[in-house]
Amino acid sequence: MRLETGRTHQIRVHMAHITHPLVGDQVYGGRPRPPKGASEEFISTLRKFDRQALHATMLRLYHPVSGIEMEWHAPIPQDMVDLIDAMRADFEDHKDDVDWL
Repeated sequence: MRLETGRTHQIRVHMAHITHPLVGDQVYGGRPRPPKGASEEFISTLRKFDRQALHATMLRLYHPVSGIEMEWHAPIPQDMVDLIDAMRADFEDHKDDVDWL
């Protein structure tokens, strides 16, 4: 997803509104509910994820004084990589059972 801004809670509120809350968002997402038939590996990985699954891999802005464009990059944290991998593995195992894609 490409976002132009990340104003206070905006991403979390909008994702929850369209019934896709962020994993780990205790305020807008509630408790994580693994899908029916999820693997034990996925459930275990999900339960260990104790923060919001929200991360910017790149931030870009113009310095407020100099006007110079500045940019920072950050890799996806390992706990998030593990969660994504577990989700992908479960999806591959069950993709034929999903009728909403």
